Amino acid sequence: MNLRKGLIKHLNLIADLLEFNSANKFKVNAFRNGANILRRLGPDIEIKIKNGTIRDIKGIGKGLQTVIYEFYHSGNSTELSELLEKTPHGILELLNIRGLGTSKIKLLNKELNISNIKGLEQACSNNSIASLKGFGEKTQEKILTEIKRIKENRSKVLLSEALEIANEIKSSFNNFDSVLKIKISGDLRRRVEIISKLEFVLLVKSYADFENEIKDNRLYAKELDHDTSSKILKLQTEYKPKILLYLTTNENEFETILFKSTGSEEFIQHLGADKSNYSNSPESKVFEEQGIPYVIPEMREKEYYRAPDKFRGNSNLEINQFKGLLHFHTDWSDGINTLSEMIDAAISRGFLYAAVCDHSKSAFYANGLNEERVLKQKEEIDKLNKVKNIKIYQGIESDILRDGKLDYDNDFLDNFDFIVASVHSQFNLTEEEMTKRVIRAIENPHTNLIGHPTGRLLLRRDPYSINLNKVIDACTQNNVAIEINANPNRLDLDWRMIYYAREKGCKFAINPDAHSVDGIDDIKYGIMIARKGGIQKDEVINTYEINEFENFLNKN
Repeated sequence: MNLRKGLIKHLNLIADLLEFNSANKFKVNAFRNGANILRRLGPDIEIKIKNGTIRDIKGIGKGLQTVIYEFYHSGNSTELSELLEKTPHGILELLNIRGLGTSKIKLLNKELNISNIKGLEQACSNNSIASLKGFGEKTQEKILTEIKRIKENRSKVLLSEALEIANEIKSSFNNFDSVLKIKISGDLRRRVEIISKLEFVLLVKSYADFENEIKDNRLYAKELDHDTSSKILKLQTEYKPKILLYLTTNENEFETILFKSTGSEEFIQHLGADKSNYSNSPESKVFEEQGIPYVIPEMREKEYYRAPDKFRGNSNLEINQFKGLLHFHTDWSDGINTLSEMIDAAISRGFLYAAVCDHSKSAFYANGLNEERVLKQKEEIDKLNKVKNIKIYQGIESDILRDGKLDYDNDFLDNFDFIVASVHSQFNLTEEEMTKRVIRAIENPHTNLIGHPTGRLLLRRDPYSINLNKVIDACTQNNVAIEINANPNRLDLDWRMIYYAREKGCKFAINPDAHSVDGIDDIKYGIMIARKGGIQKDEVINTYEINEFENFLNKN
């Protein structure tokens, strides 16, 4: 985890534990505000810590400074350590349950002496939670669902976190004298959105040398396979996912192991590689001998073979092809940074145009813009367009209401240049109801894009019921693009639907849904997911030049 994210998580955890232990509310708020301030600082936080200017930032008092510097030097703080000592260990688990919150956890602890997930699950099973004030049967059912989810996901992490962990492990092994080469393999090399196992292929000088070095390392390995011809080590680490190492002393065999451990089981079987002997063959040679072109790692899934031949070409999508930054939020709604700051960040990353899409008026929880505030934001955009070296469009992320209407009158929608229509409420409709709801929004002539089309939050919330085939068909018929939301918690549209959307001629937009400057860089995760479905540059609207993008907006 990078320094900034780690610090924000650290300060928020301190705030939660302070609140649980009935600390002064001003102290609790100081830590929560401190975390928000660090979000706004962006990635240059380490510079400010090093040169001492962190002390000059309003809202970062002496107490917070002490915690920040302790965390910077040691990865921990006295404040948190002392709080953990007087807090039941299981409370940390309870804080991960969506819908509880610190106040409800305090009540459960006080009234039912619940201090861990096991106790909470038992209380739900005994129907004790439903009778508590502020809970009820529905809350009790939701808690049980959340507990089940947590149990199922104990060893799983998001793609973004898996990449961070993998880079830390690679960095560690690159310092070993016995390691000559190391590459990521398995699900992570294919950029699967949820990772439960991290796999690496290592070329080592000798097995004995590597094992001697690893014994002195925190990633101490427990051997699972003593056969040195196919050495596999399982690491017992502090990380959630299982970690497997495939060791070899032969450079050519390194390539063979990398190939066989990368593709999904179905892909390897369909290719026939599981029945062939490809010892000492590079990956490209394996594909050549099977008579098919080289397939990039991301696409080595069973879905590859189900797609028509013309859609199996390797994705050519790269970050440097993106001209437009679409669907991001500012402090006009629930974003951290100002519009000017977000635009400057877009310019620094090489974007030529940007469409700000703050939340609409129905999103009261996100400080959504009513009509008056929309027009005021329009004035700021007009001013910025005169002084910034980028074309700025006024967009909106308009809520799709239950009946499928957008949450502004059609006449007022004319004020926007770019409209993302998204579902943010009433997720429990039937598949038929939700599908009709979204299709009606697609058929609105003002709609340009359907945002995060299944509403899922990976490892946290399942997709709502919806017929995506019909949604994609409607997008194609109405010249509406479908979003691949690049936020690592979403990665929605699911990549498994990309081939169908491409077959139907649907256009895509890959958007970070950024709520801060550094959130813009999440676009890279959306590109990873798009590459899994073979998406080509000309299928993505924010790779268009400005004139092409405006033609799309005008539905030409």
